[in-house]
Amino acid sequence: MLLRADAEVNPKAYPLADATLSKTILDLMQQAANYMQLRKGANEATKTLNCGIAEFIVMDADAEPLEIILHLPLLCEDKNVPYVIVRSKQALGRACGVSRPVIATSVTIKDGSQLKPQIQSTQMAIERLLV
Repeated sequence: MLLRADAEVNPKAYPLADATLSKTILDLMQQAANYMQLRKGANEATKTLNCGIAEFIVMDADAEPLEIILHLPLLCEDKNVPYVIVRSKQALGRACGVSRPVIATSVTIKDGSQLKPQIQSTQMAIERLLV
């Protein structure tokens, strides 16, 4: 997956994941897609937050205009759900297993999931960015 490290990023895109964390998150999202624990799109991410089933939210920094996803951080803070921004919507789409760009996704809660340890460690890494 290509991550543009040198490209200009909108200053409103906070907290932005570094290359290592982005790779970890995108790998986890691929696994979550296989386990049916992933919702794609800003509307679906909003629904998971409102229903209380979101583990964490991943948004992209190159959404145009960025304001279409800026309601998600506010909602995440209200619901106490960690969120992070990655640089590329193309990479986010590929990690979700679709050929289209994806601007926001939600990893959802599932009882007895084998991904629980990876999800928890990723949540901790995201929360460290927010502090």
